[in-house]
Amino acid sequence: MKLYDTGVYLQNGQDIIPADQANLPISKEEAAQNTIAYSILEAHNTSGNMEKLQIKFDKLTSHDITFVGIIQTARASGLERFPVPYVLTNCHNSLCAVGGTINEDDHMFGLTCAKKYGGVYVPPHQAVIHQFAREMLAACGKMILGSDSHTRYGALGTMAMGEGGPELVKQLLCQTYDINMPGVVAIYLKGTPRPGVGPQDVALAIIGKVFANGYVKNKVMEFVGPGVQNLSADFRIGVDVMTTETTCLSSIWQTDEKIHEFYEIHGRESDYKELKPGAVAYYDGCVEINLSEIKPMIAMPFHPSNTYTIDELNANLDDILADVEKKALVSLDGKVPFTLRDKVKDGRLYVDQGIIAGCAGGGFENICAAADILKGSSIGCDAFTLSVYPASTPIYMELAKNGVLASLLETGAVVKTAFCGPCFGAGDTPANNAFSIRHTTRNFPNREGSKIQNGQISSVALMDARSIAATAANKGFLTSAEEYTGGYTGQKYFFDKTIYENRVFDSKGVADPSVEIQFGPNIKDWPEMAPLAENLVLKVVSEIHDPVTTTDELIPSGETSSYRSNPLGLAEFTLSRKDPAYVGRAKEVQKAQKAIQAGECPLTALPELKPVMETIQKDFPETGKGNLGVGSTIFAVKPGDGSAREQAASCQKVLGGWANIANEYATKRYRSNLINWGMLPFLIKEGELPFANGDYLFFPGIRKAVAEKADVITGYTVKENGLQKFEVTLGELTDDEREIILKGCLINYNRK
Repeated sequence: MKLYDTGVYLQNGQDIIPADQANLPISKEEAAQNTIAYSILEAHNTSGNMEKLQIKFDKLTSHDITFVGIIQTARASGLERFPVPYVLTNCHNSLCAVGGTINEDDHMFGLTCAKKYGGVYVPPHQAVIHQFAREMLAACGKMILGSDSHTRYGALGTMAMGEGGPELVKQLLCQTYDINMPGVVAIYLKGTPRPGVGPQDVALAIIGKVFANGYVKNKVMEFVGPGVQNLSADFRIGVDVMTTETTCLSSIWQTDEKIHEFYEIHGRESDYKELKPGAVAYYDGCVEINLSEIKPMIAMPFHPSNTYTIDELNANLDDILADVEKKALVSLDGKVPFTLRDKVKDGRLYVDQGIIAGCAGGGFENICAAADILKGSSIGCDAFTLSVYPASTPIYMELAKNGVLASLLETGAVVKTAFCGPCFGAGDTPANNAFSIRHTTRNFPNREGSKIQNGQISSVALMDARSIAATAANKGFLTSAEEYTGGYTGQKYFFDKTIYENRVFDSKGVADPSVEIQFGPNIKDWPEMAPLAENLVLKVVSEIHDPVTTTDELIPSGETSSYRSNPLGLAEFTLSRKDPAYVGRAKEVQKAQKAIQAGECPLTALPELKPVMETIQKDFPETGKGNLGVGSTIFAVKPGDGSAREQAASCQKVLGGWANIANEYATKRYRSNLINWGMLPFLIKEGELPFANGDYLFFPGIRKAVAEKADVITGYTVKENGLQKFEVTLGELTDDEREIILKGCLINYNRK
């Protein structure tokens, strides 16, 4: 795999020409307009300026962790109907394992909203969000926005993006998705995958190469080159969904007869059209990949970029497992002991659990290939278990019809319904100290469901379904699928949408205002949020120095998902796995802001604020009644990797958070979530940290600085001997984003 140091030109879809070697009769600017990405973005841009995009999407998708909050936010702003097709799936909170009726209450909220506002409702266990979108929504040249970070349908010619809920709210209110024109990086494929290599192997190889260096961060990955034609539609889909883990903005692929066949199989031939770059296209970078050289891969805990070939791992077990232990000390803060070296038996690594599931692993070809490898074998009667989750009921039905389902069950594997739980800790949580291998999307710390605050730790490595099956056939001893020497049946897929016609509610875009929304007792409105004050006093209530902080660490996934319709209830879990004292500290500071909003004295509510204000007023005597806001902030080196879930920001907000301070933000979507919840996305230079956890910070004239687009914002650390000056920036903000921050949040910005 090769990363180019310069931009490249792609000629006739085949030949890579580095920009510094090019002598072509076309300018770079003209050639940049010949990418597939440019043409799709141009068709959806409403600004008239291709440098400053204002995108309107064709369709929207959400699942049951996110759609309640999105619709509640839009309702507070006067929502009357869904202006574009909006699909509400129920694939995350499908199990009523926590909180009694609250999960099913959310589902009934979704169904009644789909009827009232004119949407589509997919009941639990029918399909995971992304498989339903592939089967029923994707179309070549279109754009889809989803409130799940793995919203990626580029392999099917659809540019899709995963964002926090407020960005979907904007679309529901006929506003736009505003971004600068992103860079476009060519992912140039050549060669053919060797037997035993699946899409997860290719994806992990790419992630391992480009994540740490930020090569494609906030850019569009455009898959081109002669190797594309050597991949089936399912294979491309499996690679594409994992592009989220590179921190790219979106993805798009050239399309061909295999994608045409995909649309034919799904009864939507009219949604296909050929997409390919122009005769000469310019890309801001290029990742050149020889598919023939990719070997079965594994991403060790605790990140999808912690990659090795399986052969490399098996040959260097002790060294690599020792390195994982070092990473665990950082990821787990030393709170629990962690090792995988006790899993080594007779020189081989023993695995406790295998999972093939969800939007990445639950595809038809992955499961059929796994069944071929397992045929005639048994997973054994020891600790090792294997669970398979087909990504949709149509896939499940076809596996039943062609015999694969029976073949899998004979081995001791368990085949379950469409559910995203294993991917985010709401299903198949391993035992304490257990090690799981999964064809899912992420392996962040505790994402599999263990609770570090309770002294629990299990861990996940990501692998392709084929090598998981080879491991299962060896009774749990880690095995590369290349060791399987048998053949692959290559079953043909027949899509039957009868179950969707029988079970999915589709309003066909017709709203029925007479429908009453069904609210469960857990579904709560957002609390009142104040506008940005003229001056701001913030207490640092958490300080995180990990190289990267994931959204799972900011707000845990798993069983907490059941509380996501209750902003205050969910907020109780904020940073619970990373900094359990955070919630109490934030609430204590919030007492002062609540007093201000009630017209009372904040110093009475928060006595520790009195000496802070006395110090501030020595230099800024006008600061006080009528011009002061008080809240909390956190520092993290690089927060926001991973999920699009807005609650990573909104939970801080409802606890009185006014800002994050970071060296950089891991993803655009997390920064956007902060902004949409009225939080200041402060940036401070690496190595400059003039405050510590527990310090108070003062930002005089902050409202004016935001409104007047100040390049640099002056803050002060409040010390006993006076104010210590430092500087932060906000990065680029649109005028609308500034107004959202000034108003206090997107709800206030839109409220009628």
